Amino acid sequence: MLECTIAGSLPKPSWLAEPNRLWAPWRLAGDDLAAAKRDATLLALKEQEDASIDIVTDGEQSRQHFVHGFLETVRGIDFARRVEIGIRADRYKALVPTVTGPLSLNGRVHKTEARLARAHTTRRLKFTLPGPMTIADTVGDAHYKSRPALAMAFAVLLNEEALALEADGIDVIQFDEPAFNVYLDEVRDWGIAALERAAQGLSCLTAVHICYGYGIPANRAWKETLGAEWRQYETIFPLLAQSRIRQVSLECRNSHVPMELMRLLDGKDVLAGVIDVATDAVETPEEVAALIAEISKHVPPARLFPCTNCGMAPMARPVASAKLSALGAGSALARRRLA
Repeated sequence: MLECTIAGSLPKPSWLAEPNRLWAPWRLAGDDLAAAKRDATLLALKEQEDASIDIVTDGEQSRQHFVHGFLETVRGIDFARRVEIGIRADRYKALVPTVTGPLSLNGRVHKTEARLARAHTTRRLKFTLPGPMTIADTVGDAHYKSRPALAMAFAVLLNEEALALEADGIDVIQFDEPAFNVYLDEVRDWGIAALERAAQGLSCLTAVHICYGYGIPANRAWKETLGAEWRQYETIFPLLAQSRIRQVSLECRNSHVPMELMRLLDGKDVLAGVIDVATDAVETPEEVAALIAEISKHVPPARLFPCTNCGMAPMARPVASAKLSALGAGSALARRRLA
């Protein structure tokens, strides 16, 4: 009960990539970079275990960005042909590669880090992949000329890698779909179908992570425009409740999401964000436990998994480490109180 986990990413060590930055460039190359990624993955596992995180991840240490880390092994993507686009409905600009032909995988994508992580922890292991709608929103498209078709093409590739990850011993495969909180009509029309295609045939636990974005200035500014209540989840949760996805990861702490909206996920496991990644203020275990108690009024504790609001990739490592410890200690405190 109340097993805690993280959304997926942790900050990278400064010897691996430039700190406190999204899309941070690598500081090494070739064999040195490959070795550094392995070292950082092992360190991320150890930090989570030390913080009493129950369901750990690889920390996305081998990926420059959660989307582009997947795209690097995809044929039909031209990284030399980058274009600047507005992503998440023009919330911010990004320089992205272009889809120039039919998509296919050029071998395994995350085999090395998945097998490394599996070999070095006995805890349940979650692995994150970008969701098909979010990938389609984070690339230029000069081939498919249709976002639904592009997303479904990516869903097929995601499914291929997800099935291989399950064979590697991964216990939970999570698809990250921050775009679900932006394109609400599209979620209904084709987003859920693409997500289910990405998860097709999996026997392990499946999850979807839907947040309001990293704690970067552009996302914080966007949140200021959303009003006193953030009700995007009210549209998409009923759709997810009818889907084959087993778990839903959502933003909660310091948000304006009405907690009662979690009731719309009846029958699903709820990974509720009790750690805010948009502030350097570190939550106390007592604050975490108190929020878990509030959430448990809407979600049965047996289906509740305390989590972080979003990935910690752009955060300072000491802050992220302290927040990990607060998550683990606060979850344990809540577990004792609700037992």
